[in-house]
Amino acid sequence: MNNSTSLPKKSPKVFFLLIIVLIASQCLLLPQNGFCQKAGDSKLEKMPADLERDYALSALPADLRKEASVYLLDPTKGYYLARKGSNGFVTFVARTEWEWSEFRQDVVAPMSYDAEGARAIFPVYRDVAAMRASGKYTALQIRNIVIDRIRKGIYKAPKAGISYMLAPIMRWYVGGPDKYAVMTMNMPHFMPYEPYLTNEGVSAVTGGHSGPPYVGNAAPSVLGAKNNPFVYLIIPLGEAETAKTIRDNKELLKRLIDYKSYFKVETGTNAALNSGKVHCTGHAKPAKT
Repeated sequence: MNNSTSLPKKSPKVFFLLIIVLIASQCLLLPQNGFCQKAGDSKLEKMPADLERDYALSALPADLRKEASVYLLDPTKGYYLARKGSNGFVTFVARTEWEWSEFRQDVVAPMSYDAEGARAIFPVYRDVAAMRASGKYTALQIRNIVIDRIRKGIYKAPKAGISYMLAPIMRWYVGGPDKYAVMTMNMPHFMPYEPYLTNEGVSAVTGGHSGPPYVGNAAPSVLGAKNNPFVYLIIPLGEAETAKTIRDNKELLKRLIDYKSYFKVETGTNAALNSGKVHCTGHAKPAKT
């Protein structure tokens, strides 16, 4: 007995339409960062070059800015060297963080790295930006490529060094990739590299810590505990130093707000990260499923 199903003679067109319907239905049911996410959603808006340059340089202490290398983002290609420096530091405005496996237009944070970070950490941001700019990958595919390269040792942990994120404002993730908010915040800080560090490594509090410094480790949910080579010890500036940073960058802040309204921090809107006072605005995002 033949148990196969015979198709009518004109079935190829019907079969093709059926496949289209099935794929479309899967896209409606799957999470946004699944295989149905459009690679075309990846294209970023180009920030004005002079604003991007000044914003990137604000990540560094004033005495390191003049001789630092500056990278700007071409949304069609990735980062390019706009100014070659001589002190080993690189600075740029990050627009994509691979751990969260999503493409956003409103995530922006100036980052700088010393020579060690330029060698070991910046290449991850450079490669992620290039993959996003190509339009060939979904955010989830990019995340999986980075994880694979970490596990294969292509991306290696940095040695001792420091990253400065002293800009007067940034819009970034608060919380891990599983549950988080995107916030606009005044939080100038600096970060020694601490590969594989966990919260327990800096706190007597079981499962976490009671105040700064904070452990910047977004990858436990995607790499597993103690497996992230790109961990930082986040040390915020004090209240007086933060206030001075904001005053000293008053003109830059105005330019940023004129460019995009999401750079504005509402007066009186505060969020406390334990004992650190961080002024921020934003909204929570649900956990990804």
